[in-house]
Amino acid sequence: MPPQGFHAVRGHIRRNPRPASKKMSGWTIAALIGGVWLWGQVFGFGESKAEQTPSPKPSVSAPAAR
Repeated sequence: MPPQGFHAVRGHIRRNPRPASKKMSGWTIAALIGGVWLWGQVFGFGESKAEQTPSPKPSVSAPAAR
């Protein structure tokens, strides 16, 4: 008879399977981070052109002395 937490399979003693847990693998996390980065590259994160202050344009003040 196998100990608590184990079962016998074809003459071998194996550990009982753990309850199913919904963990995300490292590859899934990396894919999500890559997707967010790509989304930011293509669509931006709320950057609006109207919010930028226009650059000042120089004006002519006096003619150059010769």
